[in-house]
Amino acid sequence: MLSKTMVDALNEQIKVEFESSNIYLQMAAWAAWKGYEGAEAFLRAHSEEERMHMMKLFGYVGETGSLAVISAMEQPKSEFDSLASMFKQILEHERFVTGRINKLVELAYEEKDYSTLNFLQWYVAEQHEEETLFSSLLDKIELIGHDGRGLYLIDRELGKQAAAHAAGGE
Repeated sequence: MLSKTMVDALNEQIKVEFESSNIYLQMAAWAAWKGYEGAEAFLRAHSEEERMHMMKLFGYVGETGSLAVISAMEQPKSEFDSLASMFKQILEHERFVTGRINKLVELAYEEKDYSTLNFLQWYVAEQHEEETLFSSLLDKIELIGHDGRGLYLIDRELGKQAAAHAAGGE
């Protein structure tokens, strides 16, 4: 049985993961609006992945005999200055999520809740992957540039990554 403190913290993380899904879905809509088809597909896939993260937490809380609660969320930002600025915001958001996961791990350790500590290790590894991915994408944007050709190449690369993800390649 989870402590009330742990249940509350996990329910808050459910909210964070659901918000992440909504943020990426809204970003996908902006990308489509701006003609970035590859970015749209990439962000839609990431939205689904974040929803899966939320559902994994939701299931775990329920499996422990606790009540998973979905709380109110903020409306995500809907417009961005550029593709590069949007991906900078994504990296910042992923770093925020990493901090949240680390706090959950600390809490599980403090409470000697080894089952939750074990469960959270998947999220620790996942956040490392997310930060690495988005940092790499930002590096590529800076390397290729922000002009029309550079953005075209980045959008094409994002489309390839989305297709590989859909095919089970990532």
